[in-house]
Amino acid sequence: MTTPIGEMDLHAYVDGQLDADRRAQVEGYLASQPQAREQVRQWREQNQVLHRLYDGVMNEAVPMQLTAVLKPQPMMRSLAAGIACLACGLLAGWFAHGVLAPPQAASGPATFARNALAAHVLFVAEKRHPVEVSVEQQGHLLAWLSKRLNAPIRAPNLQHQGFSLLGGRLLPGEEGPLAQLMYESAAGERLTLTVRHTIGQQPEGGFQLLEKNGNAVFYWIDRHYGYALSGSMTKSRMLEVAQAVHAGLQP
Repeated sequence: MTTPIGEMDLHAYVDGQLDADRRAQVEGYLASQPQAREQVRQWREQNQVLHRLYDGVMNEAVPMQLTAVLKPQPMMRSLAAGIACLACGLLAGWFAHGVLAPPQAASGPATFARNALAAHVLFVAEKRHPVEVSVEQQGHLLAWLSKRLNAPIRAPNLQHQGFSLLGGRLLPGEEGPLAQLMYESAAGERLTLTVRHTIGQQPEGGFQLLEKNGNAVFYWIDRHYGYALSGSMTKSRMLEVAQAVHAGLQP
């Protein structure tokens, strides 16, 4: 009797962890289940975004002073075991350092802007699931994002600029969760505003621009927050909207 296909099977399928027989069963199931196929496609795209964000850190070489403790030494077994535990702790600390508290050069505003732009490109293309929580639940969305970022998150009103809020989602960030809010014009143009929060106040700066493959992101620092507005419009219009966002978020 064939075991029913569940969500764990779909995750394992996306991660390439199924044997040939189970993989064939899952693929047969997906052939007749369009919603499951769409979910699998989204998970694969999210995996690609996570790889772009974190592969550089995970592929860093472990420093020599850490690997040295793994070399065998003529010591008693109990002491050797203690050193092995210490080495594991040091290695775990090194990788956690890379993922949770990256060096300033790797976690600066430009890196934040590039990651925000990559997430923008991924999610604005979605037709059925552009956001995780829609504008119909705006109160819940902002409360949820505020809780996860441990800071108040607001959605600026961009009606005068021709954009309405669609909703938003939570994104992974190098220093903690990020909030992404998506806006859409009557013509179908989409913008995303990505927000990060840091405990210490950051040096404030003016608008900076990053462009890639026809998309642009204006990013800036405002006290404890970083903002990145991404879109594919002209730079002059993007700057106009970025200025409106900045003005709308002032206390």
